[in-house]
Amino acid sequence: MEANAGLVAGSYKRNELVRIRHDSDGAPKPVKNLNGQICQICGDTVGLTATGDVFVACNECAFPVCRPCYEYERKDGNQACPQCKTRYKRHKGSPRVDGDDDEDDIDDLENEFNYAQGTSNARRQWQGEDADLSSSSRHESQQPIPLLMNGQLVSGEIPCATPDNQSVRTTSGPLDPRQPVPVRIVDPSKDLNSYGLGNVDWKERVEGWKLKQDKNMMQMTSKYAEGKGDMEGTGSNGEELQMADDARQPLSRIVPISSSHLTPYRVVIILRLIILGFFLQYRATHPVKDAYPLWLTSVICEIWFALSWLLDQFPKWFPINRETYLDRLTLRYDRDGEPSQLAPIDVFVSTVDPMKEPPLITANTVLSILAVDYPVDKVSCYVSDDGSAMLTFESLSETAEFARKWVPFCKKHNIEPRAPEFYFAQKIDYLKDKIQPSFVKERRAMKREYEEFKVRINALVAKAQKMPEEGWTMQDGTPWPGNNPRDHPGMIQVFLGHSGGLDTDGNELPRLVYVSREKRPGFQHHKKAGAMNALIRVSAVLTNGAYLLNVDCDHYFNNSKALKEAMCFMMDPAYGKKTCYVQFPQRFDGIDLHDRYANRNIVFFDINLKGLDGIQGPVYVGTGCCFNRQALYGYDPVLTEEDLQPNIIVKSCCGSRKKNKTSNKKYIDKKRAAKRTESTIPIFNMEDIEEGVEGYDDERTLLMSQKSLEKRFGQSPVFIAATFMEQGGIPPTTNPATLLKEAIHVISCGYEDKSEWGKEIGWIYGSVTEDILTGFKMHARGWISVYCMPPRPAFKGSAPINLSDRLNQVLRWALGSIEILLSRHCPIWYGYNGKLKLLERLAYINTIVYPLTSIPLIAYCLLPAFCLLTEKFIIPEISNFASMWFILLFVSIIATGILELRWSGVSIEDWWRNEQFWIIGGTSAHLFAVFQGLLKVLAGIDTNFTVTSKASDEDGDFAELYVFKWTSLLIPPTTVLLVNMVGIVAGVSYAINSGYQSWGPLFGKLFFALWVVAHLYPFLKGLLGRQNRTPTIVIVWSILLASIFSLLWVRIDPFTSDKTTAASNGQCGINC
Repeated sequence: MEANAGLVAGSYKRNELVRIRHDSDGAPKPVKNLNGQICQICGDTVGLTATGDVFVACNECAFPVCRPCYEYERKDGNQACPQCKTRYKRHKGSPRVDGDDDEDDIDDLENEFNYAQGTSNARRQWQGEDADLSSSSRHESQQPIPLLMNGQLVSGEIPCATPDNQSVRTTSGPLDPRQPVPVRIVDPSKDLNSYGLGNVDWKERVEGWKLKQDKNMMQMTSKYAEGKGDMEGTGSNGEELQMADDARQPLSRIVPISSSHLTPYRVVIILRLIILGFFLQYRATHPVKDAYPLWLTSVICEIWFALSWLLDQFPKWFPINRETYLDRLTLRYDRDGEPSQLAPIDVFVSTVDPMKEPPLITANTVLSILAVDYPVDKVSCYVSDDGSAMLTFESLSETAEFARKWVPFCKKHNIEPRAPEFYFAQKIDYLKDKIQPSFVKERRAMKREYEEFKVRINALVAKAQKMPEEGWTMQDGTPWPGNNPRDHPGMIQVFLGHSGGLDTDGNELPRLVYVSREKRPGFQHHKKAGAMNALIRVSAVLTNGAYLLNVDCDHYFNNSKALKEAMCFMMDPAYGKKTCYVQFPQRFDGIDLHDRYANRNIVFFDINLKGLDGIQGPVYVGTGCCFNRQALYGYDPVLTEEDLQPNIIVKSCCGSRKKNKTSNKKYIDKKRAAKRTESTIPIFNMEDIEEGVEGYDDERTLLMSQKSLEKRFGQSPVFIAATFMEQGGIPPTTNPATLLKEAIHVISCGYEDKSEWGKEIGWIYGSVTEDILTGFKMHARGWISVYCMPPRPAFKGSAPINLSDRLNQVLRWALGSIEILLSRHCPIWYGYNGKLKLLERLAYINTIVYPLTSIPLIAYCLLPAFCLLTEKFIIPEISNFASMWFILLFVSIIATGILELRWSGVSIEDWWRNEQFWIIGGTSAHLFAVFQGLLKVLAGIDTNFTVTSKASDEDGDFAELYVFKWTSLLIPPTTVLLVNMVGIVAGVSYAINSGYQSWGPLFGKLFFALWVVAHLYPFLKGLLGRQNRTPTIVIVWSILLASIFSLLWVRIDPFTSDKTTAASNGQCGINC
């Protein structure tokens, strides 16, 4: 679908497809044909033959391989071409190997290109068989592919299928040497890339070849070191022995945390666990008889807190850091002068309500994506408008026009960040490291252009404040199809792309696609999860990037190399085949200096997720995450035998894996067989798809019949064919004329009916926090995830700094956890197939049960006040020996916190803010989430999804921080705060009245009460607001001291003499 081809709206079931607006047509820009004859295995030049021609190892597909690699493959490898799997023929001068006797005894190449006759029939037969595997009866016959829309291609991505660019696809299995082979006529004078060899599916096999080669090199190196002679072909100096080629090195590495930091941390955790056991044993065996209800409540709460601490603490046992090597990634996949081999990526941006999510913020996010440091033909940006707002559509149109100027400016001067609002707002020396004389002038001009762009966006927002009675109308007079957000057709508009997306310098821009899925009454649309699944399908039909990256509309790319950072893991031979996603930490702009409500969530991102990264990977947090598309399709990962070993539970029950290799093999075979029989995992797995083993066609035919595929993925042959393209790209058998219709079809509201979408495929339904559920399902299948923390934060976003908005955000997260807890996907009982590690399961259990802690927490926070009011205490009089456990417990808690901060680098202020908001959220949002979740699951009473406001701060520095918005979430913590303050006043007044001996027991009660008030102090500041900038602490202490001195005044009564007091006591009352 071409850029600027007009908005396309339609409904599949109603058989409607309307092209609403057409601005202009531009011819697609031809792709540059880069000339380079480089060996695709070792990276050296292919070289020439004795006659001066280019060396061609494979006569069938002309896959570029140099002579040494060809000789090695024939001698020690599989004796076949890495691309087409055809057995290598012996070239002139090559030594014979086993199997050559079966061939004709030909030592030269004179007759090996004479396949002109009979080739076309074999080629058509082969391609016809291949087409049957990846398409259905709905595909038209393979004729020259018609063009779409005024003679242009959909998104300019798929060339016409002419005999010159048709290629033999070999993903369906190896060629049988006894059958007629489709042979391509190779002209050595032509560029090998013209034969379609730039994007082949052989990386896994080549990596195995490299391991063998490295092993041989190590053996030869040891031989050379022992003085047994020079290595063959290396010379006396062994210069070519320096094969520390960065292209073969790992793309990332684990940076272990110093043992001097971790060992004391783990020791203290074990000691704390022991001390906690003795403490609870003492508390349970020493009741307080005169305050039994208070004592029993406190013991129950303490036991729950201990269990909660265990769930939170032990997943942090193996924290790690990671480091990426972008230079190695570039050297391996993105060399200068060669076609880029980096994988294509589709970036998703989700938005709903432009009034709560300002279009200017969304525009900045989109601009940062379009300007990312990645090959433009490998990036596509999809914006999901789930509110079908014309404001979003028009602002995206303005954004596309501004991008033509902004993107070349960013790439020319290499600026960071590439979101204009945040770039121009930086209070730094923007001339640092800038050497081009034109930079200052161009920056001033670009800033003016951006300010004019902001004015245009603001004008659109002002216009959208009041909707006309007849609904919105587009510029050409056509009614806006999305006037009713609950009843409208699906809409797609490509703003930028190869066929029309050129910047001011004439260079191509990444594709920018507007998508609004169809909505009709009576259908369940599943909120954000449903919108993301619609983006998965429409992107697979139009561009089909091998990887997906999703961000919220307010999370812009702060690091233009973020995609490359993710590819260092996704395209790494060691990690890529089993990594389901790469999660980046969330960082935020616009947070007040002291982060009053812990919006940065530093403890979670810098401590908890680092700990999970050392186990099976971090949980998915909903944004800033790069996915392997195959993992979202429900495929199993490609696991090694080591990955398939029993987990710790199986080992403890069945013994060590070293016991018997035969039993170990039986276990692995049983695990692999279970992949096809267990109903909760895919019918098929990627391991079988990637292995080109004999009989593969028959197995795939049995397992992947058209009926089963449509039942799983939905009734779209184009989308089903795209699911088999592991490396991305559009299937060659796809007819571009069907793409537009299929794109509308896959976003129709009834497409997911009777399919596995939301159950086993894509974002999983059943919770408002679909992120936790989606990540958990992937980990349960055996995938791993990776936590990437580049030095420059990859993404930055905005967070609600207002107290009420922040509590509503936390309420939504907690409600989603309760929904998962009460569903069949609960980690307590789901996914016991040996693939989810024990500590990872504990982390997921902690993620869904933490809202339940609100009940014992609010009870425990009220206990100090009740103790002060009733003059009782939850702890009996203790001996010196018993007091030791109390002291040791507090010391271990403090030591754990200090050592945790030491290895993580988190500041003590961030840690304290996290502790404070844990109490605030636990006594408010978490408590409401428990009851709302029970009502939703048990009584069917649903709660509305509240979009977090992303309004910008326009009324001054952090003006939103001081705005008071009433919500019922404020009632519980306010009650706890007031009760404790009343208890403090009552306790102090009682001690004053009772004399000196009562002050000793009072201190323990006052300590706990003041501890609760200290944790709720940010909440109190939020309640009081700005108060004309009077410090809140002054107001709090004024109230407390005024109450105490008033009671003290009444107690002393200094202006009343003893005679007056006696007389007043002796007076008769009314009943005298």
